Amino acid sequence: MSPSEPRSRRDFLRGRTARGGDSAAKSKQNLSGDNQDASTDPTTRPYLMTVSRRAMACEFQAYFNAGQYTQAEEAALAAFDLVEQIESQLTIYRPESELSQLNRHAGDDSVSVELNLFELLQRSFEIGAQTDEAFDITAGPLSKVWGFARREGRVPEASELSAALAHIGRPLVQLDGQQQTVHYLDPQVEINLGGIGKGYALDAAVESLESDGLSDVLLHGGKSSVVARGRNADLERGWVVGLVHPLNPKQRLAEVTLIDKALSTSGSGTQSITHQGRRLGHILDPRTGWPAEGVLSATVVTASAAEADALSTALFVMGVDRAREFCQSRPEVQVALMVPDERQGAVRMESFNLAADDWKFLDR
Repeated sequence: MSPSEPRSRRDFLRGRTARGGDSAAKSKQNLSGDNQDASTDPTTRPYLMTVSRRAMACEFQAYFNAGQYTQAEEAALAAFDLVEQIESQLTIYRPESELSQLNRHAGDDSVSVELNLFELLQRSFEIGAQTDEAFDITAGPLSKVWGFARREGRVPEASELSAALAHIGRPLVQLDGQQQTVHYLDPQVEINLGGIGKGYALDAAVESLESDGLSDVLLHGGKSSVVARGRNADLERGWVVGLVHPLNPKQRLAEVTLIDKALSTSGSGTQSITHQGRRLGHILDPRTGWPAEGVLSATVVTASAAEADALSTALFVMGVDRAREFCQSRPEVQVALMVPDERQGAVRMESFNLAADDWKFLDR
């Protein structure tokens, strides 16, 4: 990793890039089980210690080389405690969370927020601006009218869609950096950090582990978001994660070696509806209000798990041509888009900035 790449949550929040449950389990195991998420199998190598906890509606797991660290379990539990603290702050599903309180009160007056949350909001809007607003943390009302927020997808009426679009967008949120306050210019604005929060929590967790002296570790949240540091002792370099077929999660398409990097995959396989013969997934284009089409999954590898999380959603929405343009200006961001092939049920990959030594494509 070059010195200019962000290695901490603070670096990510300040935009420094390479541009000019209470229980845990541990075991030695071979990690080759089936998985329904967009990326899978953090490694196919044996002899790893794992510590896990459920948070943010998924399973967080930390992998360590067996026997390398005597403090691994204790450090992992502390890191997962931090994940839970972040969830308690960022979730919209608990009325007492700081974000829920912000959504309730920021439409009436400016609200002071904790520094890390303020900087996360700033960084989220910066990513939105960099991606033509394909990533928008105010787009929660769209998920509600489409029913995806309750996992009950339906096509909304035109009037519902128009009303939702009227209350989303970066210009409706006023951030005051001097006062560290947030004010919604429209009282019906609602911020949802679900598109970046898991990656942000992973960055915080791996930073905690590194501060406890654990330099060789791989963490994932639901296996679709992964962050790696150091190396798997059974490999020459880094950690290997798998990329699966977006329409057939049991089929692995590629393996990626992560060397002090993070990976995130976004796909619409988990929620979709059929409308007039079209399959419409749950990832919505906040600019049109309709589900994004043309891409089956988007995988991003970059230095920060939070940025990878947000960009995988944004590039899924942007589609191949705009993703290509974005990647020309960000050569440090590696992207693999899976799109439908002419053959029924087949996919092809559109890739940008991939490091040949880090990607292995498997026979299909």
